[in-house]
Amino acid sequence: MNPVAILKVVGTLLVVTGSSMVLPFFWSLYYGEDDRLPILFSAVIIVALGLAVRFAVRRGNPELQIKDGLFVAFFGWIVVSAVSALPFMLHGSIPSFTDAFFEMMSGYTTTGATILQDIESVPHGLLFWRSQTHLLGGMGFLTLAIIFMPHGMGGVRLFRAESSPGQIITRERFLPRNRDAMVFLWGIYLALNALNTVFLWLGGMSPFDSLCHAFGTVSTSGYSPRNASVGHYQSAYFDWVTILFMVLGGVTFVLYYRFLKGDFRTIVRNTELRWYLILIALFSGLVSWSLWWGGTYSGILDSVRYGTFQVVSLLTTTGFTTADYELWPQAAQMLLYAVCFVGACAGSTTSGIKVVHYVILVKYLYATIRRIMLQPMAVSTIRLNGRAIESSAVELAICYFVVNIFMVLLGGCFMTFVDDLDYTSAMSSVISALMNIGPGFGSVGPSHTFEPLSDIGKWFLSWNMLVGRLEMFSALVVFYPAFWKK
Repeated sequence: MNPVAILKVVGTLLVVTGSSMVLPFFWSLYYGEDDRLPILFSAVIIVALGLAVRFAVRRGNPELQIKDGLFVAFFGWIVVSAVSALPFMLHGSIPSFTDAFFEMMSGYTTTGATILQDIESVPHGLLFWRSQTHLLGGMGFLTLAIIFMPHGMGGVRLFRAESSPGQIITRERFLPRNRDAMVFLWGIYLALNALNTVFLWLGGMSPFDSLCHAFGTVSTSGYSPRNASVGHYQSAYFDWVTILFMVLGGVTFVLYYRFLKGDFRTIVRNTELRWYLILIALFSGLVSWSLWWGGTYSGILDSVRYGTFQVVSLLTTTGFTTADYELWPQAAQMLLYAVCFVGACAGSTTSGIKVVHYVILVKYLYATIRRIMLQPMAVSTIRLNGRAIESSAVELAICYFVVNIFMVLLGGCFMTFVDDLDYTSAMSSVISALMNIGPGFGSVGPSHTFEPLSDIGKWFLSWNMLVGRLEMFSALVVFYPAFWKK
């Protein structure tokens, strides 16, 4: 490994993190609350630490290798989450380092799971910082660091380390220079956040709440400055605006570039996008019908509104809520439990298994059964976006799916031992963390928080959040002995 290159990136991450506390400090001044100094002191400490690290390795401009990129992708998120917990600890809103780290890891990984029992009692500056971690982590925190890195430092390796297997399969790359690609991606991402904020503000939401909810929507994360999440407003307008931008956040960002270039043919031919929209329509229809048929809501429009919101929220791994869905009919709950395993499109702000992997798995199963039962001599190819994909891509999709399922099962067993949870809560807590969803079922459902869990349970779930955000393999490879060999 190259320690100089790694330290330069870590130093850059720290400087960006500390500098980004300017906006929370502004909101603290605006509301005149007592979190001004904790935010200011934290920003100064973090920036000074980052500059010290960069100054110590200022000479030379070594290039990152693939191992360096993987190392930074894993430990960089841990370092940033640790230092970001400082304002909460200095203020006393979250005095425990374990709890503060859990909250920040949940924010950066766009999980949205919280340990706060009374969110609205936290000062506005800290609440904004909490939501801003979604904004920073939504596109992948390391992609932001690439923009500030010198050319030639191997930013492409950082991007690969943080990319999902689905992006490798679909080969979605649209600009030859990696920094240019990151600038364009962030431009689209910030534009969507701005549009979402404006729509919410025009509907009557305060500027502060509009920004916080936009950060949690486009990044498909789920932190809200309100205890009852989006359900606090009891507004059909806010619900449908949030649904729209959650769906947009789950779309491959490369397609937005194609759209701006007028390449509509590529968008129409995109297999994953079609399946994504079909799955949303299918599950939303089924859940809405279950709510209406079971009499949960008196009218069909309310059933469609609440059912669609919760399906989109969980399928895109956002985690916003407008109702306690554990009070819904069992059929609706089972469908919601199922969509937790889906995720949206590869190359979006979402986490989870991703639609593209299910597309490949379904096509592979269909081709295999057909070959075994009907045409033993047939040679079948699996096509994606009108092109045949390699067998290695199929193996990658199968491996990714199986590893996710095994981690959920083993993680659920672990949580039953360390926190004595019932099996529903234990499994759901791991699904919530690993798929970066936020709320789950049982004792970690929409009307509960993760605060009662033990410190061991919180550290384990924090690790699962990171594994899920780094799309599994980049986080697990550091545990291979071969990774540390020359």
